[in-house]
Amino acid sequence: MTSAPTSSVSPYANGRYAKDAFVLQQLVNKDFKLRYRRSVLGVVWSVLNPLLMMIIMSFVFSYFLRGSNVENYPLYLIVGNITFSLMNESTSAGLRSIIDAAPLLKKVRVDRWVFPVQKVFSAAFNFSFSLIAVAIVMLFFRVVPTWHLIWMVPALALLMVFCVGISLLIGALAVFFRDVIHLWSVVLTAWTYLTPIFWDLSLLTNSSAPWFVIAVVKANPMYNYIEMMRCAIVYQSSPEPMVVALAAVWALAVLLVGVTVFRKTEHKFILYI
Repeated sequence: MTSAPTSSVSPYANGRYAKDAFVLQQLVNKDFKLRYRRSVLGVVWSVLNPLLMMIIMSFVFSYFLRGSNVENYPLYLIVGNITFSLMNESTSAGLRSIIDAAPLLKKVRVDRWVFPVQKVFSAAFNFSFSLIAVAIVMLFFRVVPTWHLIWMVPALALLMVFCVGISLLIGALAVFFRDVIHLWSVVLTAWTYLTPIFWDLSLLTNSSAPWFVIAVVKANPMYNYIEMMRCAIVYQSSPEPMVVALAAVWALAVLLVGVTVFRKTEHKFILYI
């Protein structure tokens, strides 16, 4: 009986899933190092960026446009902004993950799903530094966290599953249709304005907006993930059961679609990349 060949990826990675986990870890580390290479402030930018955006947008929408009467509006804004940015960053990177990994895929035998998933993990790792900015805002406005902070865990877990599903889907489609790359930027722009990031849902309900407009906003996946995060940090209350249910349904449904499309097309990737 011949022994199984040793993986060429790492002498410590034994077995298929161990090798994938090792590659995933290495790719996340590589992305993190490349992101802050030759940067003076380095990872501090992950804290400064959401803080600066919060200050600018709070000033604009609180005074110039009178966009919201939400209590602790700066905290409301930064939580919504970093949560949406997590989705934006992970899916935008996942979109090109297979195309950009072409040189490696042609040389090393590794499961292709690793690359879209790695982009989501990298974005989540960067997101963790943004939470420092949230903590700073909470300290500044003397917002004391409560046990409801635990809702961040299911909110982020479901959001990451959702992002993995999207990354698998659009990452696979972009290999065959490069127009998806340009289309996704348009989708993200429209999605940004459809999601209550810098405005509050009460602006629609108080202005007697048509019911279907409010229904579309509430059905928006990112509304539900952001609402769960705001319940944990800003409102300090448990989210409504419908919000949690929609967040879970969206995550599982998109993951199922993403995995299905990816599995059915991945054997053809090498012909198009």
